[in-house]
Amino acid sequence: MTRHVIAPVDELPPGTRKFLTIDERPIAIFNIKGEFFGLLNRCPHQGAALCEGPLIGLAQSSDPGEIEYTKLGEIIRCPWHGWEFDIRTGQSYCDPKRFRARAYPVNVEPGSRVVKGPYIAETLAVSVESDYVVVDL
Repeated sequence: MTRHVIAPVDELPPGTRKFLTIDERPIAIFNIKGEFFGLLNRCPHQGAALCEGPLIGLAQSSDPGEIEYTKLGEIIRCPWHGWEFDIRTGQSYCDPKRFRARAYPVNVEPGSRVVKGPYIAETLAVSVESDYVVVDL
């Protein structure tokens, strides 16, 4: 698996998400209360842009008439058909045995480790001959 540097941590404050394309895959990175998670921005149900849906909580009940909301801001609802997925794991709450959104591991690393040098730039010899630019490879 190839690592990709996404952004400085302060560009993704808690409660935000960032959309990007990596290797032709639409990905969304979420900051949920200071923890970072990645999901494929495609609903496994019918292909909608899953990560453009609202972040909600999970309604649970232990007794009739009693509802408790948990995982606030950790469940994403598909904008097309309302299917719900856990941002941490990709688990579907509509059909957990058949569907799961693709989750990607996301880490926070010190900048010194991400941008470790020294860097050596590739150089090419270039010359101008008879008004043409020529590159020696």
